[in-house]
Amino acid sequence: MIRRIASITGILLLLAAAPASAEPPTPYSPAARLHALFDAEWDWTMQENPTWASSLGDRRWNDRWPDVSPAAHERRQAHRKATLEQLQTVDRAALSPADQLNYDLFQDQLSRAIEDFEFGWPLSALNQRGGIQTEYELADRLRFETLQDYLDYEWRLAAFPVYVDQTIELMREGIRRGIVHPKIIMQRVPGQIAQVLTDDPTANPFFKPFAGQGSAADLQRRAELIERHVVPAMRKFKQFFEEEYLPACLDNVGIWQLPRGDRMYSHFARRYTTTRLTPDEIHELGLREVARISAEMDQVMKEVGFQGTRPEFFHFLRTDPRFFYRTGEELLAATRALCKTIDPKLVKLFKTIPRMPYGVEPIPMEFAPDTTTAYYQGPALDGSRAGTYYVNLYKPETRPRWEMVALSLHEAVPGHHFQISRALELGEMPKFRRHAGYTAYIEGWALYCESLGEELGLYADPYDRFGKLTYEMWRAVRLVVDTGIHHKRWSRQQAIDYFLAHAPKSELDIVNEIDRYIAWPGQALAYKIGELKIRELRTRAETALGSRFDIRQFHDVILGSGAVPLDALERIVEDWIVRTGS
Repeated sequence: MIRRIASITGILLLLAAAPASAEPPTPYSPAARLHALFDAEWDWTMQENPTWASSLGDRRWNDRWPDVSPAAHERRQAHRKATLEQLQTVDRAALSPADQLNYDLFQDQLSRAIEDFEFGWPLSALNQRGGIQTEYELADRLRFETLQDYLDYEWRLAAFPVYVDQTIELMREGIRRGIVHPKIIMQRVPGQIAQVLTDDPTANPFFKPFAGQGSAADLQRRAELIERHVVPAMRKFKQFFEEEYLPACLDNVGIWQLPRGDRMYSHFARRYTTTRLTPDEIHELGLREVARISAEMDQVMKEVGFQGTRPEFFHFLRTDPRFFYRTGEELLAATRALCKTIDPKLVKLFKTIPRMPYGVEPIPMEFAPDTTTAYYQGPALDGSRAGTYYVNLYKPETRPRWEMVALSLHEAVPGHHFQISRALELGEMPKFRRHAGYTAYIEGWALYCESLGEELGLYADPYDRFGKLTYEMWRAVRLVVDTGIHHKRWSRQQAIDYFLAHAPKSELDIVNEIDRYIAWPGQALAYKIGELKIRELRTRAETALGSRFDIRQFHDVILGSGAVPLDALERIVEDWIVRTGS
């Protein structure tokens, strides 16, 4: 899973129109007009989402927070619609095939963002996985190299109360319209707010980039910014959250409770999977995949000679001390060593290796109890920050060794790091393509990469192989429980019980996972749907090309266009098959 404070949903919501004056003059060719629109739109998006821009290494708006007021969201929606109209003045038929794809993807992203807004989803401003209560994490993604970098951050701290007020205004509108999250997940947020309410401003997580930097007078001024602006604003937010927002949250789980909730979920299912599959079709596909993977699990149980039922085997895997490290430090060291083992093997399956490096770091402990096993954060666009594979060291006794291979293949290499770094290196593509957020492609690729461990010789241990099946089962279970919660009106406990019955992941992980699905309807559907499509395309290419099939070239084709919808990926692979076979 990719960790982005500016979520993929938020990125799509901020694709908006450039000012009318930015329209290219009429003598321009259709291609020139199209790319001028792309460039203007990218700059507008960066300006509208300054924290995302900063995290990409674009420092132009380093002193600002985004405007998240309801009025700003209305303004962006008007821009999106105007941009769509402007796009439609470009003669698509006069474009090259590559620019026709660019045109279609730009139109698709705008249309989906317009529909998101019309359902009111931006009003769900935060959840237990992140929001204004965790904005201090932004500093971990920034460069602090010059005096101006520190001054810009000071301006952000001084402006933080306005950002809090806008967030409160947005969430009050969510209360008014009935677009809120369930209580069960939002009860985690007050503990996260408490992390920022420190008596000592130098112990505040917002102070972290200042520690040891500057004169005593500088440090005093910066501490006072936190004491006078950040802490009072968060106290105000805490009072609002506990007295107004949390009581208005839903007692049950599932997006079906929201206005037009069933239609909203069908929209999210289509958007995240980039297919036209209905929630019922996805649920049935999930049940079939669970049955198939269960049979493969039974074979591994026989191989290791376990005498007992599958639930008993799951209990053994969850509890036997041989499968766990004693400390978080041991877990981190083992993960780093595993990644160093994987790295040199990748040339067997990949022709193009990304230039950007990656590191393995622990998830910040103040956030770790409420998040998943691991996640990946991409590198900065300007190359100033490497990619990072974040590992959860909270309660290492719940994080088994047998999941490490599949997890690292997914989150680091050749999963998210290869895909995202390659996309950033596609300099001939418009920036909106290099940062496209098609979850079915992005997460489908990472899940597909877990299976490549077989070809890399990483699953010699049957328990590691069972870990691969566990992770595949995890994504199959998602199809069942996500549609169960949001479409079939399952309870939270019903979803937890189903997950526990079919995968040996720890109960802590499973509860956090189910709560993630509750907070992020439809996103979890993308992984398995995307992986099945990539696997289908590989099988199709192997069958059609026979001895001319080259796995290294196939992977270049899959990664060579950046993130795209699955139907576009299918066309790209089919064109390659025809060219290679002719």
